[in-house]
Amino acid sequence: MESLESKTRFCFVALLLISLVWSQLPSSSAQQQHEPNPTIRTMEDFSGYPIHEPGQFGSISLASSLSVDAPGLQKQIEELSSFSDAPSPSVTRVLYTDKDVLARRYVKTLMTLAGLSVREDAVGNIFGKWDGSEPSLPAVATGSHIDAIPYSGKYDGVVGVLGAIEAINVLKRSGFKPKRSLEIILFTSEEPTRFGISCLGSRLLAGSKELAEALKTRVVDGQNVSFIEAAKSAGYAEDEDEDFSSVFLKKGSYFAFIELHIEQGPILEDEGLDIGVVTAIAAPASIKVEFEGNGGHAGAVLMPYRNDAGLAAAELALAVEKHVLESESIDTVGTVGILELHPGAINSIPSKSHLEIDTRDIDEARRNTVIKKIQESAYTIARKRKVKLTEFKIVNQDPPALSDKLVIKKMAEASTELNLSHKMMISRAYHDSLFMARISPMGMIFIPCYKGYSHKPEEYSSPEDMSNGVKVLSLTLAKLSID
Repeated sequence: MESLESKTRFCFVALLLISLVWSQLPSSSAQQQHEPNPTIRTMEDFSGYPIHEPGQFGSISLASSLSVDAPGLQKQIEELSSFSDAPSPSVTRVLYTDKDVLARRYVKTLMTLAGLSVREDAVGNIFGKWDGSEPSLPAVATGSHIDAIPYSGKYDGVVGVLGAIEAINVLKRSGFKPKRSLEIILFTSEEPTRFGISCLGSRLLAGSKELAEALKTRVVDGQNVSFIEAAKSAGYAEDEDEDFSSVFLKKGSYFAFIELHIEQGPILEDEGLDIGVVTAIAAPASIKVEFEGNGGHAGAVLMPYRNDAGLAAAELALAVEKHVLESESIDTVGTVGILELHPGAINSIPSKSHLEIDTRDIDEARRNTVIKKIQESAYTIARKRKVKLTEFKIVNQDPPALSDKLVIKKMAEASTELNLSHKMMISRAYHDSLFMARISPMGMIFIPCYKGYSHKPEEYSSPEDMSNGVKVLSLTLAKLSID
């Protein structure tokens, strides 16, 4: 006796054949325009997904046909979060560790199951491509990262990778066929956790010669493990004389790049909005500062005779706040994220201090003015407190990135056609899109996250919000792929 599964498969194939014959039969134009094909309707009821005949799509009809497997996406996020060096609900996933390698393998499996051709480059950027009908045209790309800083959450970056795979599945289920190929990128090491370099993979893709050279000889982690050693342990950089310039992409390699991401801020949730259409990404700069004083016994050295490196650091921290506020722009921000004192004893005057400062703005000139004022204050404080300014080093000073007007237009159109509320926004956090903008036109889609939490275990985005983001991503990819 035939199994129920065999009978079901037979019925579905029979319906498919009937629909193909039906599509060849003559019928009145009025009936074709206003009455749905009854066989197609039966197939949709049977399969649970919309089924369309070739050439049927306009963007409005495609929007109505997009169906996201929200429970499946949430399940994948939970499964990926299990590859962690921290106990749940925290996630710690650091570049090239065993957990990172397992997580990469998991994503590559999902890409393969989605019918994508998968490849990797010398540092582990992972690419999954769906070939379009005109594969010689520059592809439309999307993606994000899956590495996670210690004791963070499940959604940062991950929504943009697993959501991208689901977006491809959504388009395939709808029957859409892209003209331009669609490609997903899992970027290596967006977080600076291990080697102190943020957006390592996308920086290389954008052609950073300085970084390519440094990775070969000078970059080590906190345990003095070189980048090359770590990469080899994860199965990358296999050549002894690895030339990381092989990772570089030429400008124009992609027609466009779009990144789906949680907002990492509270605006969308507070305003009850579904989607943020990102118009610009603020440019961060990182500064390292060190002061050196004399130190001494906390009781024996009287206040007029002190050269306190700790107070110099404290005064500079306040100067950072002062200079940021002087810009009179809400888009200018500054943070002293690290302040270390030596020897670090309660009864010892600090003889050395170390600060690390982060300042950001969407206006590069305004941000650089703040940096100049911070440097001037550091020298003034050193002279006044009679300590030495032993280091003032600008570690990186990246320019901001503007989203492309066409990409913004398509993202906004997609949101409207899906009946989702949206607003134009600035991203004040660092993203791989900042560097992808050097290769191709770029855009970002933000979705709400609970209380704006990110980089902590409480980070959360609801299945509904993720589904909305995936739908906007799907429709935007479709629009750009046929442009």
